[in-house]
Amino acid sequence: MAVIAMCLWVIVAWVLMLVLSAKQSWPAAYVLIAFGVPIVIWLGLSMGAVWAIGGAVTMGLVLRWPLRYFLRWLKGLAGR
Repeated sequence: MAVIAMCLWVIVAWVLMLVLSAKQSWPAAYVLIAFGVPIVIWLGLSMGAVWAIGGAVTMGLVLRWPLRYFLRWLKGLAGR
């Protein structure tokens, strides 16, 4: 069931990024992250750590720009 939820999350993320403009995609990315993290946790609890890591990598590949900006933000905090 968790794998199906992850697949649905990927499909919804793909459709949203196709339909929405650049300004609208950031709020959608936050919503996708808010739903994706519990799905990855569920995936890890039901299928194991390897599946959870695979789900997290998949999320990172789908949401690459929010992930890149988050890593830049963390780098900026560490540089202070």
